[in-house]
Amino acid sequence: MILFREASRPLALRRPRDKLISMFTIEHEFDASVITLIDDQAAPDREEITITCFDDVVVLEQVDPHSERVQKISFSMNQLSDLRAALNLPEGTYVRRAAED
Repeated sequence: MILFREASRPLALRRPRDKLISMFTIEHEFDASVITLIDDQAAPDREEITITCFDDVVVLEQVDPHSERVQKISFSMNQLSDLRAALNLPEGTYVRRAAED
């Protein structure tokens, strides 16, 4: 079982026996929500990931430890919906269509 617990520190994702799995923060700014994913158990060259959610686009950012440059990927809301669906589908080619009224 995975539990969410708000502490004096950022939210921590924990398993029974309080073993730390990962940690993330959520901040709400004027025009966006910002989520930062931190994985202390990952390889040392895996930096935290920042996800910035605007009304029309979601931007993922991560520092490349080799070049020390921020790498960015932007998703439209349609692409984000496709990604969400793809995570639960078998291998193949798919087309998403609007539902008929």
